[in-house]
Amino acid sequence: MRSDAGSGNFAGGDERRGRQSSSVAAVPGDLTTVDAFLGGEVEIEQPARGYRAGLDAVLLAAAAQPVRSISGPLRVIDVGAGVGTAGLCLAARLDEADVTLVERDPLASQLSNRNVERNRLGARARVVTVDVMKPAPEAVKQSLADASFDLANSNPPYRAEGRHRPSADELKAAAHAMPEDGLDRWLRFMARMTRPGGTAVIIHRADCLEPLLAALNGRFGGVVVLPLHPRAGEPASRVIVRAVKASRAPLRIAHGLVLHDDDGAFRPDIKAVLSAPRALDWPGPGQAPG
Repeated sequence: MRSDAGSGNFAGGDERRGRQSSSVAAVPGDLTTVDAFLGGEVEIEQPARGYRAGLDAVLLAAAAQPVRSISGPLRVIDVGAGVGTAGLCLAARLDEADVTLVERDPLASQLSNRNVERNRLGARARVVTVDVMKPAPEAVKQSLADASFDLANSNPPYRAEGRHRPSADELKAAAHAMPEDGLDRWLRFMARMTRPGGTAVIIHRADCLEPLLAALNGRFGGVVVLPLHPRAGEPASRVIVRAVKASRAPLRIAHGLVLHDDDGAFRPDIKAVLSAPRALDWPGPGQAPG
């Protein structure tokens, strides 16, 4: 699964190497692999080197517990979708979901389009190549209407530009870093896309929780923070944060999830959401944290 977010250090890195594909137009000078997710329910073509999808994307997809206020399709936007892993895993779990994959990199977008076709989700998923850091008119040109989505999912770049040594791989570097004020601009876009009462779900590094909460402030409320611990007794390395647009409910901290047993194997509840299209067991909207 995805290793671009450091899942090898964080969660043991269940990065299964798939069969190689000779279709390499989207990744010049390199090969791609086709990797199985959710027990084979979803197949993802991605670069064989550098930027690869993994645990964070699957947990993000499993964490979504959207609330719809009207009948019809559940409108989902996956912001910074990469090759489409999180959005397509979500579509595999929620048959009513209509998913828009937003990605700025044209090569990743091309792979996302191929993955939509590969998983026969063309009727319920589309790819939009937009840089969410740029002014709103670019998004408008791509028919992304304000306040039109029930759920906004995202696995934002984890590091600020200039504060880490950049990867030599262009796709991986783009996936990792954003400008100093980038997280605020990223959340501004998510808030603009989400309808009042709609939900945002974000996975991020635990040590970035403070700026993430600051970026949510004034845009989303009813924030629930789910810490993710590599092993029992170890500090959380990731958090999943869920929030509701225009809510005034107070911040809550959910009982943390432990990902691995002492021997490094995934715990049964985590293994369950990695091996099939299932929801992550954590407090739903309006529920008290465990």
